[in-house]
Amino acid sequence: MESGTSSFTRHGLVLLFVLVTSIVSSAVAQQPANGSPASQSSPPAELPAAQPISQAAVSASGTTSAPQAKAPDATQDAADQSRSVVKLGPSDLIELSVYNVPELTTKARVSNSGDVYLPLIDYVHVGGLTQEEAQTVIEKRLEDGGFVRNPHVTIFVDEANSQGVTVLGEVGKPGIYPDPADHKLYQVISEAGGFNANSSRKIAIIRRNQPEPIRIELPRNLADDVSGNVDVLPGDTITVPRAPIIYVVGDVGRPSGLLVDNGTLTVLQALALAGGTNRTAKMGGARIIRKGPTGMTEMTLQLKKMLEAKVPDVTLQADDILFVPVSGGRVLAGRTFEAAMAMATAVSIYTVHP
Repeated sequence: MESGTSSFTRHGLVLLFVLVTSIVSSAVAQQPANGSPASQSSPPAELPAAQPISQAAVSASGTTSAPQAKAPDATQDAADQSRSVVKLGPSDLIELSVYNVPELTTKARVSNSGDVYLPLIDYVHVGGLTQEEAQTVIEKRLEDGGFVRNPHVTIFVDEANSQGVTVLGEVGKPGIYPDPADHKLYQVISEAGGFNANSSRKIAIIRRNQPEPIRIELPRNLADDVSGNVDVLPGDTITVPRAPIIYVVGDVGRPSGLLVDNGTLTVLQALALAGGTNRTAKMGGARIIRKGPTGMTEMTLQLKKMLEAKVPDVTLQADDILFVPVSGGRVLAGRTFEAAMAMATAVSIYTVHP
């Protein structure tokens, strides 16, 4: 009985194995028709060529990381192009040479009209042209005049004064500074040695082809406000004037010239900075001597009432002379100006920061 059962079990397993094999074979035969796993049975495709990591990442993700990788090169190309389009202008010193004709090698300075004098071909207008354009013009003049056959001209700029920035006035090193391409106002002033002790913070930028100058009022400490740090272009002229001086002379504690680099001063403020009036001062004889469009004028002050706050304080202007005479001293009529001017020439100058 056991032998029959065992035999039946073995036959059952054989039939089950045959059935499973038949099902698997049928599924494999139907796979090409379905098309989904057909690639597994086909021979492997040829692998793509090796790529750099950055390019492979772009191919795999489909993102725009490739242009980002090229950005530095594009920026550099733009900077190189910006430098290459520099044009010749007045006061530029150029050196010209003609290939295989050393006799024509010369140096010349571009005139204010943009012309340059060259051997054989006389004056050539190069103002507003790039170096390449100027070379082409000169080559044509040489060939048309029959002086050189198929000339090859090279121009080298020794001094690019027209592309520089001129800094004038109360700075450490006034002069012409090279093309400041990406520079700002603060950087140019720093290159010029910074402000002097007597410099005003009300500066002007004179720009080519612009009738009115650009006027900027800078803070005493440049780091406090960078809004005035404007772009500086080639050919600009930056003027830094002397700060206004107000003179306080006569019977005061410390006769002085007050250099106001920013803001204004009133009569009482100026007197306070000059040490106040002495006991012997003639309060009723105080005057302001001011230079106007018609010449020097005198204005009488009610200084005593001003100190008592009975009359308003008076705002002083640049180059005003506040004169307080000595009580009992003889200041002849019409000689106040001469006396005040004589005193103003001997005073010390102090910088004031209102």
